[in-house]
Amino acid sequence: MRILVTNDDGIDSPGLHALAAWTARAGHAVVVAAPVEESSGSSAALLAVEDGEGIQMQERGIDGTVAAFAVSATPAFIVLLATRGAFGPPPDVVLAGVNRGPNTGAAVLHSGTVGAALTAVANGCPAMAVSLDVAPDALEANWDTAAEVAVDLLPLLTGLFALNINVPDVEAGALRGIRRAHLAEFGMVQMTLREQGEGFVRMSLEQVGEVAEPGSDDGWLLDGYAAVTPLFPPGEAADLELPGLVDTAGEHIGG
Repeated sequence: MRILVTNDDGIDSPGLHALAAWTARAGHAVVVAAPVEESSGSSAALLAVEDGEGIQMQERGIDGTVAAFAVSATPAFIVLLATRGAFGPPPDVVLAGVNRGPNTGAAVLHSGTVGAALTAVANGCPAMAVSLDVAPDALEANWDTAAEVAVDLLPLLTGLFALNINVPDVEAGALRGIRRAHLAEFGMVQMTLREQGEGFVRMSLEQVGEVAEPGSDDGWLLDGYAAVTPLFPPGEAADLELPGLVDTAGEHIGG
C-alpha cells in the first residue's frame, strides 16, 4: 500500500519521523511530504509560498530510506498536491502526525493534522490523524507508541472516512488499550484570552482539568487509553428543515 505521511508540526518533527519509520517497517511504500515550517492550527487551509517557478519544495530523505519533501504549504494543501501526483503516484492512504499534543473534541476543527486527514477523504483517500498527549515544551516523548498504534489500526481504514486517534504519552507496554470514543464537547486544550490592552489582545493555550466526559476522546485519553473517533469531512445537513425556503427540487416548502 502506498502511504503519504504528513503533519502540521513541520518536516523535522520527531513524531513525523517516527510515524514514517513505523509505516515503512510494516512493509508499505512510504513518501513523506510535510510543511517546511510549523503549520499548527491551519485546519484545512490551502495556503502556500510560491515563487516564479511555483510552490517551493525541497527533496530530502528520512533515515536514508524514506523519500521526503519539505513543502512551503499547509498540510491540507500538501495532501491535495499528493492526490494530484505531485510526489509520485497518488497515495492509497494518508497518515497525518504524530502531532505534538492532543487533538480532541470540537477543537479538531482547527487542527492542521485533522484538516490534512479530512482533506484526503474529501479527495477520495482514506486517512488517519494521529496525536500524542504530550506537553508542547516536553523534550522527550513516546512517539513510537503513537506510531505503533497508528500502524496497527490501518486495517480499519476500509472506506472514505478519517480516523482521529489520540494516544497517551506512555510506553507501549503501559498503554491500557484502545477505545472508540465520541468527540468531547470542547477538547483537552482550549484557547483563552490572556491579556487585552489598547490595540492588542494576547491569547494562550491551556490544558483542561483532569475530569472529562465518560466515553469521550478526552475521557479515554485521561484514563490511559488510545481514543479512536471516525470522522467525515463537512457535508450538507440534509435532515435539517428550513421553513419558507425553496428546496433543491425547486418546490416551495414550509408555508
